[in-house]
Amino acid sequence: MTDLSQYVDLTEYNFLIATACIIFNPLFWNVVARWEYHTRALSRLFGSPYLACYILGAVIIFLAMLRSHCFSEAISSQPHSWLLKRPEFYYLGVVLVAAGGVLVISSFLALGFVGTYLGDYFGILMDKKVTGFPFNILENPMYWGSTANYLGLAFLNSSPAGLVLTAGVALCYKVAILFEGPFTEKIYRKKTKSKKSH
Repeated sequence: MTDLSQYVDLTEYNFLIATACIIFNPLFWNVVARWEYHTRALSRLFGSPYLACYILGAVIIFLAMLRSHCFSEAISSQPHSWLLKRPEFYYLGVVLVAAGGVLVISSFLALGFVGTYLGDYFGILMDKKVTGFPFNILENPMYWGSTANYLGLAFLNSSPAGLVLTAGVALCYKVAILFEGPFTEKIYRKKTKSKKSH
C-alpha cells in the first residue's frame, strides 16, 4: 500500500458523494441547531420545541443512513488491499464495529432522543450533565463510536478508500466538537445564571 493512488481514486463518483455526505451532515445539524437556538423558528413552525426536535432528529437519522449507504457504495467501488485482507485486520474490524455500536447505543440510552438530537438548542435542557457510561470513559462517545464503526467497516472490507473516508469522518467530528462543546457549555451556563437570578 505504498502508492495510495493505486487503491484510492479521490475523483471517483461514489467517493465524492460519500465525502460530500461526511462533510455535510455535521455542518447541517450545527447550522440548523444554532439557527433554531437564536430564532426558535422550528419550534414556532411546528408549534412545539419537542416536536421540532423530533423532526430534526428524524432528518439527522435519515442523513446518517444516507451517509452510511454512500460510504458502503464508495468502498465497494474502489480497489481492495491484499494487505488489509489479513485475518488480524478482519478481526480488528469486528471489534471496532462492536465497540462502536456499544458506544453509540449506550450514548443514546444515556441521553435519550432529545438529548442526543440537540434538544438543548431547542431550550430542552437536561437537569445535569450525563456522567455515567460511556461518558465516564470517553468524551463525545457517540461521535467516536460512529467513527469506530466506519473504521471497522473499512477493515472488514479491506478498503484503503474506507480508511481515507473514515479519516474524513474523524476530522469532521473533531471540527464539530470544537464548535459544539463551547456552545453547549454556554447554553448551560446561561441556564445556571438564570436559576441563580430567580
